[in-house]
Amino acid sequence: MPNLVDRETWLKERVSLLKEEKAFTKSRDALTIRRGALPMVEITTRYVFESEEGPKTLSQLFGGAQQLLVYHFMFGPDWENGCPSCSFWADNFEGIEAHLAARNTALVLASNAPLETLLAYRKRMGWSVPWVSTLSTNFGEDFGVSFNAEGAMEGNGYNYGKKPYAGESPGLSVFYSLGGDRVAHSYSTYGRGLDMLNGAYHLLDLTPNGRDEDALPYSQAWIKRHDEYV
Repeated sequence: MPNLVDRETWLKERVSLLKEEKAFTKSRDALTIRRGALPMVEITTRYVFESEEGPKTLSQLFGGAQQLLVYHFMFGPDWENGCPSCSFWADNFEGIEAHLAARNTALVLASNAPLETLLAYRKRMGWSVPWVSTLSTNFGEDFGVSFNAEGAMEGNGYNYGKKPYAGESPGLSVFYSLGGDRVAHSYSTYGRGLDMLNGAYHLLDLTPNGRDEDALPYSQAWIKRHDEYV
């Protein structure tokens, strides 16, 4: 049951919490500055992705922007549908491309499924975000989200751990154009680091019940594709 109090008591508690929220915001701002100041690594592997417009290199995915966000969407080569959790995240991306472009940044989804499978699923979901197939590359392995091949980059067990997960895992990688075909990798995040991308979760975090996941078999057991809720 809710903890019901008078307005004066509530306001005192709210102002106390606000002080903590402001401290957290300042700490987060400082962390954001550190994240942006990370050194970068130039990409020397020539990745060629399958896109709606034909084969594209990593530098061509920028589409003229200076920065590129790649969401590693869990969709294996033989899967019929995309991951429900990744679909939940992708729902939060719809409509933001123009805003990102205004800050010289592009966004694409990347998965190991064949391109025609990805585009059919995107049509079903009603998304417009560009999606590329990495099926003919080691892109997923190299950036720590696919664990089906040998020879991946050093230190890329999932979330920079030593133990790889089986099959596919989610993540986001950030790239920076060095001009021409030259591209640098500036940042990647995985697991709970992806929380910042999900506006729906943050809206739920503002409510008394929050995400309401504690009694579930696992935290995201409730999530379905948006056309599967009854």
